[in-house]
Amino acid sequence: MNQEKQQSFTSVISVDPYKQEYYKSISSHLNKELAPQYSKSQYAISYLGTKSFISALISVSKNIPEDDIPDVIENKVYEDLALDMAISYKTSYVEAYNNVNESNRFFHVFVVDPLSLEEDFKNCVDEIKYIDQIVPAPLLLKSLYTKEIIDDAGVHCFIYFQEDDTFFTIYNENEFVYTKSLKYSLKEIHQRFCELLGEQLSLGIFLQILSNEGLATTNKEYQKHLIKLFAEVFLHISDVLTYTKRAFEIEKIDHIYIGSELSAIAGLDEYSQTYLAIKSSEFNFNYGYTADTGHINQLHALMQLYTTLPSEQRYECNFSIFNRPPPFVQRESGKIILLTSAAMVIALIYPIMNWSLSYAESLRYTILDANYNEVHNTRVTREATVKLKEAHKVEADKLKKAEENEYNNKKNTLMKIRDVKVNYPMKAKHLTELTKDLNKYSILLTKISYTEEKMDKVFVFTLVSATDKKITELLEYLTKSKKNEYKFSLQSIDYNKKEERYISELKVKLL
Repeated sequence: MNQEKQQSFTSVISVDPYKQEYYKSISSHLNKELAPQYSKSQYAISYLGTKSFISALISVSKNIPEDDIPDVIENKVYEDLALDMAISYKTSYVEAYNNVNESNRFFHVFVVDPLSLEEDFKNCVDEIKYIDQIVPAPLLLKSLYTKEIIDDAGVHCFIYFQEDDTFFTIYNENEFVYTKSLKYSLKEIHQRFCELLGEQLSLGIFLQILSNEGLATTNKEYQKHLIKLFAEVFLHISDVLTYTKRAFEIEKIDHIYIGSELSAIAGLDEYSQTYLAIKSSEFNFNYGYTADTGHINQLHALMQLYTTLPSEQRYECNFSIFNRPPPFVQRESGKIILLTSAAMVIALIYPIMNWSLSYAESLRYTILDANYNEVHNTRVTREATVKLKEAHKVEADKLKKAEENEYNNKKNTLMKIRDVKVNYPMKAKHLTELTKDLNKYSILLTKISYTEEKMDKVFVFTLVSATDKKITELLEYLTKSKKNEYKFSLQSIDYNKKEERYISELKVKLL
């Protein structure tokens, strides 16, 4: 809050719309508000989680006049991000001073669906009526540099685990560079832990284990799965770091600040430093606030700190649509009332009948106009909702088809593997047994074939012998000794005069 606002407001309330959590500060004392209420002398600030907005880096020619930049950025956002033109997205931006180009200026643009704003903040607005400022969470980190809480330069990575989201943010030389929502929130980590454990553990108990014991829990079974789980988490973080360094031409990350909305996760920063080979420390800073409770959610402290800075020393990016009404004389309703009052005074000069008719028509017009605006807004909102749902359905159908294809591919591969494991050893076994019997009767084998017809599995042996008697004796022996395993059939024994040998085809059917 700048100096002008400090003179107008006696307290600041920070709002977490996703957990319905409120903190109120008076001077440097910060406390949790269990029953928040509306107050004219109270300044309200909240934040947007990384899942709630789209961010992108947009370039704009330096030849464009300053007054035209908002319109140019808005048009480029719709084109570059392929946004639905039917939805009036709310956009805001901050200039990226660490991108140097002779012909272009660069801006970090943040895009929010107004419907999601209304849904996320509905309960908060019901409690405190107005929210003066809503800032994307990654931009709050600028306060740490402005207040010199972090006083070293370089490339810093901030990772903060929340119940429904985990944000990953990069700052380079005290300036915002990139942010992303990681797929491992505390809820998702909890679900994966239960999968590894093989039993369902409540979210509350799991968070209590992380908060009280961290990765060094005394339960060996829990510790084993936690180590495996966080190996997966940091593998994902490593992939994101690799992409960020390549995309933004960053040579190395100097420091990682990692933490969570829990009081602490013991060993998390040490694990980060060991796994990623980057200097890491806990995401926990001295903001200069005193509190009755020991633990303060870092985002609440950052929001409170943000309000103490002049606008030129922070990123000005406000997505609030829940602003306070202007003074009465500046409101549209106030102007209408004043004009109506003036018209009534003038109308009193005329006969009572003319005055009554004029007032009645004016009142009727006002009511119809209000009804029209209400119906029109409802129609536009519902059309936007329908189009958004249709887009989600198309994406879901694509994802479903891809999953089905992947499932079928894996299924076919497993069937082939099973066929090789089961059938090939069985064929070799039968061949070994039968060829031993051929050797007993000194019968040569010149050809083997194998066929499967419906449910029948048949070997065909081409036999060669000096006498037909040996072939006959072999058949007699096989028929008696292996009648429970095979069915044998021999159509004929032919004599080859040229080679002076007897040749026959023995069919062996597996029972």
